Amino acid sequence: MNPLPLEVEVIESAPFAENCYVLSGFQGSDCVVIDPGTEPEKILQFLQSQGLQPLAVLNTHGHADHIAGNALLKQRWPQAVLMIGRLDEPKLQDPVANLSAGFGFQVVSPPADRVLEDGDVLRFGPLELEVFYTPGHSQGHVVFLCRQTEPWVVFGGDVLFAGGVGRVDFPDSDPQALWHSIREVMFRWPDSTRVFPGHGPPTTIGQEKRTNPFVGQGALGDF
Repeated sequence: MNPLPLEVEVIESAPFAENCYVLSGFQGSDCVVIDPGTEPEKILQFLQSQGLQPLAVLNTHGHADHIAGNALLKQRWPQAVLMIGRLDEPKLQDPVANLSAGFGFQVVSPPADRVLEDGDVLRFGPLELEVFYTPGHSQGHVVFLCRQTEPWVVFGGDVLFAGGVGRVDFPDSDPQALWHSIREVMFRWPDSTRVFPGHGPPTTIGQEKRTNPFVGQGALGDF
């Protein structure tokens, strides 16, 4: 089977340097938006300049820097299906739970059109994204894996970074759960798998296995 053509555009939002990803090229003008951040106008401008139509807006988790653009995108494209993991769904409309209140602003997202469970497979024409439950940074965090590309790609939110891991000092964080999500879920994928994280540059599973000081070879498993 030939690899699926998939174009990945990263749109970074200030002030948290959060990465929004736009997936396109798999079927005409269709696209999927993952984690629209606090500068949604930049996302809107890109989509309109490219003539792209979002089929869905996916959130890896419910923190404000990853959901702040939901409202504008749903306003512009109400047919786009908004999805988030079941345990993080309450954060969408709660500024305290999504941490925006603590930073002095109020993020309230539209409600989810669909809540996601571990093992779900999301299909957008020929594109398939597998949902993996990866708690630790937040209790309902999920990541989206595509096995149709060469190499595989995963859109990983705030679980595994290039040389780092997601914060575990939030109210529903769990350091041991994060360790398990990385070592027992993500590190079971091929070393060549590309990781597109919620912050910072892309990396690979193999690179983080070898060199990540928190979860790589020689790490003690204590954040």
